[in-house]
Amino acid sequence: MEARTHTEPVPSPASPLRAFILDDHEVVRRGIRDLLDAEPDIVVAGEASDAREALLRVPAVRPDVAVLDVRLGEGGSGDHAGVEVCRELRARMPDLVCLMLTSFDDDEALFDAIMAGAAGYVLKRIDGSDLVHAVRTVAGGASMLDPRATARVMARLRDPRPEPEPALSPGLERLSPRETEILALIGEGLTNRQIADRLFLAEKTIKNRVSAILTKLGVGRRVQAAVIAERLREQQDARR
Repeated sequence: MEARTHTEPVPSPASPLRAFILDDHEVVRRGIRDLLDAEPDIVVAGEASDAREALLRVPAVRPDVAVLDVRLGEGGSGDHAGVEVCRELRARMPDLVCLMLTSFDDDEALFDAIMAGAAGYVLKRIDGSDLVHAVRTVAGGASMLDPRATARVMARLRDPRPEPEPALSPGLERLSPRETEILALIGEGLTNRQIADRLFLAEKTIKNRVSAILTKLGVGRRVQAAVIAERLREQQDARR
């Protein structure tokens, strides 16, 4: 996971590279900020300690690269809140480059990060100089993903059944008509904000509905719900 991608050196831009940092640990956030600010061609344009702050501040400061912690708060081993921030920000700002930073060597998080549009994924035990290199690399348009891990993810994408899922019927029968509608939109790859705009509802309402949908379906991650939505669509198409 820590293998460096060998690329040509990224030339220093005429204006400083603007970075944003999202990490729920102040000491880690301050360390990354000091590390990046010490570089003559990089400036930290802003930082946040949670997803809500990041979604508010990033569009306001318009960074070139967002360095996002994969796990935020105390959500446990399945919490990939930083990946959802990446997905939301990329939907609003397609030119934004996201570099995911994590303490755990986690294939599931890597899979979600790639699906969310992240350009890089590195472990927090990375050397400071390598982290700076990673920021410059993704800003220059190159990928900062370990080739072996990427190959595993690509193999899963080619697998027609990449996620083992429980039977569809029991969980789906528990969904309300509105939740079923939201599930279909999740299957289309829409973010919470996009679903809220489509259904003329508050984004917080959609977030709560999505959490309820995951619970009823017995899954822990949004990508699993998307797989169920796709299978449901295929079943409905086959009956027509």
